[in-house]
Amino acid sequence: MDIQLQPHDLLWGMTFADLPDDRPDWVDGAIQRGDPVVVRRAAPTSGKLPVGIRGTQRHQRYAAEIAVHRIKHFVKPEQLRHVNLEKFPHLAEPVQKLQACMQAFSWDWGYTGSMGFELATGHSTVTAQSDIDVLIRVPHYLSKSEAQCLWRMLEQTQLPLDVQLQTPFGGTALKEWVRSTGKVLLKCNDGAVLTDNPWQL
Repeated sequence: MDIQLQPHDLLWGMTFADLPDDRPDWVDGAIQRGDPVVVRRAAPTSGKLPVGIRGTQRHQRYAAEIAVHRIKHFVKPEQLRHVNLEKFPHLAEPVQKLQACMQAFSWDWGYTGSMGFELATGHSTVTAQSDIDVLIRVPHYLSKSEAQCLWRMLEQTQLPLDVQLQTPFGGTALKEWVRSTGKVLLKCNDGAVLTDNPWQL
């Protein structure tokens, strides 16, 4: 596959052959529905990618691997910014608010979590209690002052946002980077580390 797959990408093509026999029963339902799986942060093994499977309940999450040759289709978080909102009238207002806010910035960004899953599949997964999970790809160092400017603009949307910054080395929470005066947690494929600069390890 020519395009590099990254954490939070949604993949289609998972089969029962990729799963161990001791999997929970609800996992079979997700596979039978043809639900996508999401690339998770973990070290890949030869010919396989680490993925997560989500069920219909919030607590239903299962770590697995998919053989790369089985992948039929994938969607990246930033592609979900361009879905037809006429299909999601109940999500149009928050999506449009966020789109308008992010026009001030040049980074690639998109939806993950329940918002991303619903926009990608049409399955109703966003609830009144759901955060809107957003991934912003920030390849170069983002100063505290720049991060605070971004944070203030996002706060003006009054949306329940959970924003992760994707650096070349992993993901870190925007809220933590803005507020922390010390080290922040950086989630990498081989584990989480504490660092005072998520753009330099």
